[in-house]
Amino acid sequence: MSVYNQSISLVLERLNAIRILPVLVLPSLREGLKVCELLLQNGLPAAEITFRTSSAAEIITAAAREFPELLLGAGTILNQEDLARARDAGASFAVAPGLNPKVVAAAVAEAFPFAPGICTPSEIEQAVDLGCRLLKYFPAEAAGGSKLLKSLIAPYRHLDLRYLPTGGINSDNALEYLILPEVAAVGGTWLVKENDLKTGNWKQIAANIKAASALLASR
Repeated sequence: MSVYNQSISLVLERLNAIRILPVLVLPSLREGLKVCELLLQNGLPAAEITFRTSSAAEIITAAAREFPELLLGAGTILNQEDLARARDAGASFAVAPGLNPKVVAAAVAEAFPFAPGICTPSEIEQAVDLGCRLLKYFPAEAAGGSKLLKSLIAPYRHLDLRYLPTGGINSDNALEYLILPEVAAVGGTWLVKENDLKTGNWKQIAANIKAASALLASR
């Protein structure tokens, strides 16, 4: 097994245990650390902190230091510069909405776990050719939901690929994806909503996280 695949295996082991990956768009360090604290307190020790805000790298660095038990991913990685910033900040892995061969090549060269976005057979084959084993199925619901994912999985099942569906997933449909053996975890923004962050509604955010943990326990 290559060094890159070994690094992917370690992330997959943790994702398989967590199953729901909160996708976070965080405006500041203060909010970011508070959300990370709530995730740990309420039974969901993982976060994908997206590079949609200028504070993402700073939040990852601080969260990695203050919450070492939290599985930290970096999201919306669109270029090699973002990938390097995510790695240097202390992220354990990174994901992207699309498939950029240059970014994948840089991740493989650095043995930095990376999941490119796919939603077609051609994209899966290109990702596999580049050395990927973990793929982000995006935008999951808009592309065709769990039904399309099942169809995509079938011809490549023998390759032992794992998927991270994201996009339009919530408490009502998450289990449709999680029952598929090839799904490592689902990603979702429903746990930490923009308005709750703006208003500091930490009670609602904590309740959302607890509900997600309960959803997993009910399986």
